[in-house]
Amino acid sequence: MPLHDPAHAFVPYPDAPVPHAASGVLTGLRFGVKDLFDVAGYPTGGGNPIVLAMSGIKTRTAPTVQRLLDAGAAFAGKTVTDELAFSMNGQNAHFGAPVNGAVPERISGGSSSGSASAVSNRLVDFALGTDTGGSVRAPASHGAMLGLRPTHGRVSLACALDLSPSLDTCGWFARDSATFARVADVLLGADARPLPARVRLLWPTALWTLLVPDAAATVKEAAGRVQAVLGGATPADVVHESLDAMYWHFRHIQGREAWLTDGPLIERYAPPLGPGVAERFTWSRQVTDAQVAAAWAHRREISARLDALLDDDGVLLLPTMPDVAPLRSAPEATLEDYRNRAIRLLCLAGLTGLPQLSLPLVWRDDAAGGRAPMGLSLLGPRGSDRSLVALAEQLAAAGVGA
Repeated sequence: MPLHDPAHAFVPYPDAPVPHAASGVLTGLRFGVKDLFDVAGYPTGGGNPIVLAMSGIKTRTAPTVQRLLDAGAAFAGKTVTDELAFSMNGQNAHFGAPVNGAVPERISGGSSSGSASAVSNRLVDFALGTDTGGSVRAPASHGAMLGLRPTHGRVSLACALDLSPSLDTCGWFARDSATFARVADVLLGADARPLPARVRLLWPTALWTLLVPDAAATVKEAAGRVQAVLGGATPADVVHESLDAMYWHFRHIQGREAWLTDGPLIERYAPPLGPGVAERFTWSRQVTDAQVAAAWAHRREISARLDALLDDDGVLLLPTMPDVAPLRSAPEATLEDYRNRAIRLLCLAGLTGLPQLSLPLVWRDDAAGGRAPMGLSLLGPRGSDRSLVALAEQLAAAGVGA
């Protein structure tokens, strides 16, 4: 870890040598790695003392991390993750709360909190995270960064700790589109079916209603700047059944898989889980087979619906989060309410497995008398990940965004 870590972004492991290529497309860039990924010479703690104690020192580096090293990027350290990656707040009861470099009085967001903090505080150029329910997109929105949830399965999660395997993805953060695109070239390569030069921008009306009223005007003004470059957005209906139904179906799948992943550890060792995390695992244990079956049926239907809607040229324009990040001093009940509102926005990409890129395009005045960032997202067809990054580069070249 860096000798100077004012953001508390890194896990304080003893340094071990992690070789990287002398030259490559990422030469000159430093990166952090969420402490779910194996890195040879380090343990993998998953934000939990019991997992850390059982880990041992790894002898193999996760393939995704190795690709970055082989491209010339320099490893800076392993970053704090929310406990067992089952949170969105960036507050780990055992390892602390990494600082949001954009607005230190507000949460960084989790569970990729340390990676987001390392980037937003300019300790590294980019950092790896994972996104199950929003753990890259939420911190990206909170910290004025680009953050991608890729098409499910596009970026390898081999040699990384699971939470909910059918929802888990590997993404990353960067402060500017040029750096983000360099990493994309390494981790994504070219799209098999790139988006056309002129995309068909869509406005998912129901999702826009999830913005808090005080944020709506500012976020829609930023969306107007995007449309000035990419073309006007046509209203679209992306909801299957209802927003509440999507929320519960997502949570039932995530909860069942999270319990299958971590339940045996919890039952055997009874680790002291932090606030929020403990309650989520207790709830997850009670998810029924009937709830899971209904959730998967819903998932198949909404995936087919979105594939047909987007075809090979449609891109949804939507807010990433319902508001700016909550204050660090907010009580747990407030944070949980915010998380549940946010999941209604974030679950579409998770249920469908489609790629979503959050862009740092909004700053708004808040009730506390300051200014805080929010993200706008582009959600594209399956496998359009690199094309979405190219759209971010196009917007930046036009003076919209980083």
